[in-house]
Amino acid sequence: MRQRSIRSAVAVLCSAVLCLMPGKAYAGEAPGGGSSWTTGEKVALGTATAAQSKVWFTVAGGVPSEVFYPRVDVPNVQDMQYVVTDGSSFTELERDATTHAVSMPDEKALEYTVTNTARSGRYRITNTYVTDPGRSSLLVRTRFQSLDGGSYKLYVLYNPSLAGGGGNDTGAWDAGNAAMVASDSQPVFGSTVASALKASTGFTTHSSGYSGSASDGYKDLQANHRLTADYDASTAGNIVQTAQVPVAADTTFTLALGFGADRASAAATASASLTTGFASAESSYRSGWNGYVNGLKAAPASVSGDTLRRRTYYVSAMGLHAMEDKTFPGANVASLSTPWGGYVDGNALNDGYHRVWGRDLYQQATALQSTGDTAQAKRMAQWLWNKQQITAWTQGDGVWYGPGAFPRYSPVSGTSGASPQQLGCCEQLDQDAFAIVLAWQTGLTDATTWNKIKLTADHIVSIGPSTPGERWEEQGGISPSTVAAEIAGLVCAGDIARRNGDTAGAASYESKADSWRTSLDGWTFTTTGYFGDHQYYERIEHDTDPNDTYSRTFNDGTWWERDIVDGGFLDLVRLGVRPASYGKVTASLPELDQVDSVTAPNGSVYWHRYNHDSYGESQDDGTGWPANHGHLTGRVWPLLSGERGEYELAAGRSAAPHLQAMANSANAGYLIPEQAWDRADQFGFVFGKPTGSAAPLAWAQAQYVRLAQSIAAGKPVETPSVVAARYGS
Repeated sequence: MRQRSIRSAVAVLCSAVLCLMPGKAYAGEAPGGGSSWTTGEKVALGTATAAQSKVWFTVAGGVPSEVFYPRVDVPNVQDMQYVVTDGSSFTELERDATTHAVSMPDEKALEYTVTNTARSGRYRITNTYVTDPGRSSLLVRTRFQSLDGGSYKLYVLYNPSLAGGGGNDTGAWDAGNAAMVASDSQPVFGSTVASALKASTGFTTHSSGYSGSASDGYKDLQANHRLTADYDASTAGNIVQTAQVPVAADTTFTLALGFGADRASAAATASASLTTGFASAESSYRSGWNGYVNGLKAAPASVSGDTLRRRTYYVSAMGLHAMEDKTFPGANVASLSTPWGGYVDGNALNDGYHRVWGRDLYQQATALQSTGDTAQAKRMAQWLWNKQQITAWTQGDGVWYGPGAFPRYSPVSGTSGASPQQLGCCEQLDQDAFAIVLAWQTGLTDATTWNKIKLTADHIVSIGPSTPGERWEEQGGISPSTVAAEIAGLVCAGDIARRNGDTAGAASYESKADSWRTSLDGWTFTTTGYFGDHQYYERIEHDTDPNDTYSRTFNDGTWWERDIVDGGFLDLVRLGVRPASYGKVTASLPELDQVDSVTAPNGSVYWHRYNHDSYGESQDDGTGWPANHGHLTGRVWPLLSGERGEYELAAGRSAAPHLQAMANSANAGYLIPEQAWDRADQFGFVFGKPTGSAAPLAWAQAQYVRLAQSIAAGKPVETPSVVAARYGS
């Protein structure tokens, strides 16, 4: 038994030095160093379909990374992995010392098995991940095998970052529950978070210390090839917890990482999950996902006959369902990752991509609607109008949002109670408009919703067509993609107004939409650009003269607006504002392809967001965007291949190559990334495969699903018919 009373008595004498007792140690030292998150490229993710299981897991680099609880926007884990040692000559981290193979036991369930084989050939660790459908626990079934006959010791190294960060955690051994427990006393979104780690075999040794300090269990293992100290980390800081799992030559066991508002509830949750057992939880977990997938439309022919395309489709559809919060239904985060998280401060809650963007929500909802999940699509539309719409002047991050606006993003709980930082900067009028389009597409045309829509439609009319920020969130002005959304939104608002008896309002919105449609070419189609025949849509225009020499400054220099090219004009076609054959659209395609397209060695074609984009890795050393190491370069976005595919389909051509390109960009877990590497293999990145940005990006998953369904329908399924009918597109 630990002599806690003795340690309390001598604590004053020990102060900030390390005091030793026979066989034990008291962690009186200062908290550990700074924390960070992990790479944005996840190779696996999952959550139970059951609403009572409020935990989401991710895997990166072959080991568990962020685990979210009790909401999908609150990460609580930096990583968790095994440490292997022979007790005398070597100590190795599972993530770094092994090769990783990812597989899915059932392609219709978000269950993953990751097999990590030591590069030395000494051992193999096979981990299968599910969450307990009955409670908030992550379960890991582990099989440890000695491959060379050697005798090895196995430790689990758990790095909590509770309540959204690693800077305020404490940890200890709970002897009564045989669990490593940790907690954070600072509430996040009104709730404190605690965790409890247990093993079906029990732990033989254990310690809670501070990351990077003498009490860090991994440092102890590196130095001694065994855990020699037994600490409690009672001062809030960046802690790590280490525990030994007893193993033989071939041992299978289960880890349970349970969560709760306090240590006791977390330990009870982990214990209950172990009592239930992995096999029972796995069966229920699979059953939930099988039921969900089998309730959707059958996988379309464009994907069903090919393993890569089909599994990418299933995983994308399930991923969209999985990223919905279980406390605030309809709130889907953009990703379960922080792009380039290894370069992002992990001491406190960080937005990452686990926030709700209205634009991304629109993309996800239209994809889900195309699969037959109209219920979730409608929940998402309702969430936008009930939780995220701003109805009174509200402070954002350095800006004020006016009535009718939607913020850049928000927590899953919406705008109520959110801090200015949590609402971001700045307003993007396409997000305002997409909320209207989604209401129309999901049938939210009742009088109550109409009153909310009217507020936003009037807001768009009052400040549009120029937007404070366009869809890439970096520039303000008149953007073809934003104006396309505004036009579609106003036409949909007009239809909803008419259904609610407001014929004057309907005529006003439609007239404004018609006017902006007529004027857009004069505002944004240059005839003096640098590229091709000099005639194409600009990315964005500061006023209404696309032929002037107004310049914008980027990381790589200052450039005339007319020489900045992106594919945003394709939204004119997808949203029904212009037909695919429209002359200025077709005239802009050669310049778009000349400036922004990249062809991978396998023939897949991808596009950059725009030329001069710097939102990506450094070309000097491959470090992530937040590190700001120079020559930052935006890489290709697979979702843009999907957007091009929708255009090609509207033009009467095959979209199959673009669907294949998106599938080819997916990683071993069939997760489609935000960005893919855009040149010869370098810095560990592979041409056409994910970078460290975000994988999966829900928008990319949505685009893949929607393109597959569009191919089956013979036309882009997201096009609002009321817009297409008005403009003959």
